Formats: sequence, structure tokens, C-alpha cells
Amino acid sequence: MNRRLTGLLAALCLTSACKEDPVGKMEPIAATPEMAANVLKARQAEKKPAPAPEPPPDPSKVTLRWKLDAPIAFRLTTTSESAPSAAKDKKGQDSESAAASGEASSIFVLEKTGSGDYAFRIVPQGEGGEAEQGTMSERGFVLDGLAGPLRNTAVLVLELPRDPVGKDSTWALGADLVDLGAVTNFVEKKAERKNQVKLTSLAPAENGEQVATLEYDLSESLSGQLRPQPPARKPKEAPGKKAAGGHDDHADEAAQAPTAQAASAEVRMTGRGEFLVKAGRWRSWEGTLTTHVEGTTLPGTANGERTLRLTPVDPVPPELLQPQAKK
Repeated sequence: MNRRLTGLLAALCLTSACKEDPVGKMEPIAATPEMAANVLKARQAEKKPAPAPEPPPDPSKVTLRWKLDAPIAFRLTTTSESAPSAAKDKKGQDSESAAASGEASSIFVLEKTGSGDYAFRIVPQGEGGEAEQGTMSERGFVLDGLAGPLRNTAVLVLELPRDPVGKDSTWALGADLVDLGAVTNFVEKKAERKNQVKLTSLAPAENGEQVATLEYDLSESLSGQLRPQPPARKPKEAPGKKAAGGHDDHADEAAQAPTAQAASAEVRMTGRGEFLVKAGRWRSWEGTLTTHVEGTTLPGTANGERTLRLTPVDPVPPELLQPQAKK
């Protein structure tokens, strides 16, 4: 009897040991190298210190930006006192060229477009001339729409510093005062440039306003040579053959060929402006451009001195806003 009971219990134990695992049993998933690397990165990230908070703004500095919640306009008056400039004509002879002294004006209109972009229009006053327009950034950096001397003028009266500035801060403008790229066969030998705007004072004004006084000191000079193209050679019966009378035609051509001549251009700009920080516009701005060119001509300018002065136009004439509004 005892032997039978013992055998039955042994059989039951063997049956339980051979029984299959129940359906749905969860098995652990072996970790892959990628999973281990991600876990390591997560642990390292937790150990890294939090980034330091940005320093508070410097109360002694301001950010100068145009504020165009409503369109604004300025009249730019240019007074010229031109001086004669010696240049060479096509025959290589000296000739005097000068633009008559006088005064001209145009109106700068600044406003936001329907898309929120900052746009400007330059409308000449008086007879002749077509309006020019372009786009700029919030700090007055000219993005597109102008070229040559007119672009330089827009840069001088519109462009503000990129970073916050305080007393004695300096920066440069994106101006190109001397551009001889359009002068044929000009070879540059020497170039000197100075480009500095300085904030000389930051003073409080009425109604919580601040006045930033900016002083301009820019100059550029280029010197080199004009190398004119030699005249086209006439066909010869035989190269190197002497003409009647014992003359060598090639020697005559070499003697008559134009030679390189010196050429130089220098433009200097000094000025002063008062910018209303809170209102985001000029209270006053005035600059003087002095040009001296020898041996060639500088496109769009003449020798002498030009004074540029900005005065606010308030309210903005409605007719100046119509062309921009139609876009």
C-alpha cells in the first residue's frame, strides 16, 4: 500500500514538472546596444547642470529700432556747393566739369506693409525724378530696392546699430561711399577706409523719452590708374613693313597709343543725429559729404560739398501712401 501511494505521488510530480507555461506569460526583453546607449545619454543629461540664465539687460544700454506702428515721413534736403573737377576727355585732354550749386529735396516715407515688412519710399520733390522704393529691417538695414549713391544716402539716414549700445559704443554702417566699379579699366592701387558711428550721449527727455546722440565719421579713398584700351590696328600689307618715307607703322601706333593715367576718388562724411529711443525715429539728423575726384568721374556725384538734413513731415501726405497701399 505504501509503495503504491509513493509511486502515485512521484507520477503527479513529474506531470506538474512537464506542464507547459500558461498562454500570455510576459518574458523580459534582452537590452540592445542602442537601448543601452540611450539610457546612458539620459543619465548623463540628468547630471548636466542647468544652463545659466541670461544676464539681465544692461540699463546703461538701449536698442535703437524704427517703430512704425503708423507711417512716418522725413524731408531730406540736400544743399550742394560743387567745385570744378579736373577730368580727362576722350582725347586725353583736361576738361572742367562741375554741377551747379543748388538745393534739392525728397521725402522718405517709412511704413509697414500688409505682410508686416518694413518698407520705405523715396519721393523726389519738384520737377522730374521718379520715386524709388525698397525694404529694410527693423533697424533700418537696407535689404533691397536701391543701388549706387541713392543706396548710400538711404544707409546713412536709416541704418541703426544691430546690438544694444551705450555711451561711447561704436559700430559701422553698410555704406560704400566710393564705388569705381563702373569706371572702365580702373585698376586699384591703394584703398583707405574709415567707418565709425559713435553714441556720444544718452540723455532723458520729456514724457519718459530718451535721446541717443550719434556722431558719424566715415571716409573712403581709392587711387589707381585708368588703363584705356589701345586703338584698333589698321590692316597692313605685311606686318612690320615700313611705309613710304622710311616710317615704321608699328612704331607710330605705339607712339600714339594712350598711356595709363592716375585716377583717385575720396569721399568723407561727418554728421550728427538725435534719435528718440521710445518713439523710434529721428528728432534731428544732419550730415556733410565732401567729394574730391581726380582723373575720372564718380557716377552720381560731383566734386564739392553736400549738406544733408532731415526734418519730420507730420502728418504724412496721404498721396505718398497710396502707391504702397495698392501693393
